[in-house]
Amino acid sequence: MAVRKDMAMVAAMMVLALLALASTASAAAAPCNAGLLAACASPVMTGSKPSAACCSNLRAQQGCFCQFAKNPIYGRYIQSPYPRQTVATCGIALPHC
Repeated sequence: MAVRKDMAMVAAMMVLALLALASTASAAAAPCNAGLLAACASPVMTGSKPSAACCSNLRAQQGCFCQFAKNPIYGRYIQSPYPRQTVATCGIALPHC
């Protein structure tokens, strides 16, 4: 069960990273770090409301969204509905990569 939860968290982080990729591709002062998107695991996996920390981390990683989307590990998660919903709930626009 713990392995399944860990896999779900990794998948959620990837989805969030992909959502962040879809968000505006503005330049970010912080380096790209998909791990920061772990705060968005639950919204990305279940469609629950994102926390303030999730939205803040998505905004901080906006400049990395396209990079995350092009990554085969993260890119496949962008197509699911919950990552896009999470980004939209945070008021972040998806970029065109």
